[in-house]
Amino acid sequence: MPETGTIPTRPLGPNGPEVPVFSLGSWNTWDRMEPDDAVVLIHRAHEVGAAFFDVAHYNMGPHAENARTDLLFGEAVRAAGLAREDYLLCGKLWLWEYPQTSFADQLAVSLDRIGVDRADLVVVGDYFGEVDVRRIVRDVAAEIAKGRFDSWGVNNWLIGDVRLALDVAEEEGLTPPTFAQLKYGLVRRSMAEGDPYGALFADGRLALQASDVFEGGILAGKLAPARKIGADVGGIRERIVAAYPEVERIAASLGATPTQLGLAFVLTHPAAANVLFGVSRLDQFEDNLGALALLDRVGADAIRERTAHLWLDRDVAPDGTWAP
Repeated sequence: MPETGTIPTRPLGPNGPEVPVFSLGSWNTWDRMEPDDAVVLIHRAHEVGAAFFDVAHYNMGPHAENARTDLLFGEAVRAAGLAREDYLLCGKLWLWEYPQTSFADQLAVSLDRIGVDRADLVVVGDYFGEVDVRRIVRDVAAEIAKGRFDSWGVNNWLIGDVRLALDVAEEEGLTPPTFAQLKYGLVRRSMAEGDPYGALFADGRLALQASDVFEGGILAGKLAPARKIGADVGGIRERIVAAYPEVERIAASLGATPTQLGLAFVLTHPAAANVLFGVSRLDQFEDNLGALALLDRVGADAIRERTAHLWLDRDVAPDGTWAP
């Protein structure tokens, strides 16, 4: 992707791509926008160097929604006039119906819906129960060999399965996952900051991609979201709602908005390469951009010190089991 704008970039793990620290998600975003507004947002993301889009076909498991958000993104990015080389595209491979629905079949459908022939990277989604990690690594490698994408990451996996995936890739000379997409933010820190994933971050085997930073909009001030939002791991959502006034107070004391504080906090993590967020309005995106100025002005140490007491999921297992 060409170097444009002002958004800094970081490597998304060892041998992973250089990516902007901000990326835009597709769940409940493009399908909540007017077409012209989507085009303007895509133009602006490209202008500032944040043209990194996570786009999924939501059709399986808990996400069997058959949303049109991916179709609408494809239409908008073409209307915006961006060539395929002008942006980074991250796809999603679901494990809910795998291997009955193969990665090859999933990609054929999802890429066709967007209107492209390849992604740049993919996230292999979360799961319940046991999965065949060796088969996953080999099947991912087969799609890389076909030129469908270049690198991949995992989404909220059990730490033992992540380690096995890394080991299998090394043993068989295949492409390993280079990043972990984890729920991470001011109030949910256990997985990203706990010892199990922390060891992989510290030794450089994985980078962190933070997701669900605002708890479905709660930490952006939408205390009763009308739309479907992510899982309430540990059953702490009521405590999160109750904590929002404190988030607002700290942000105001720093001359920032709550969303800027939340994004700046995530970028203080030493392994954080990217923050994935959803926006459905240009003004939300512009507000988010202010997180970088906040981080520069206040500094990582001060932000972490001021927000240390907001960590609400300390009692949730950090290994991906999501046990209380």
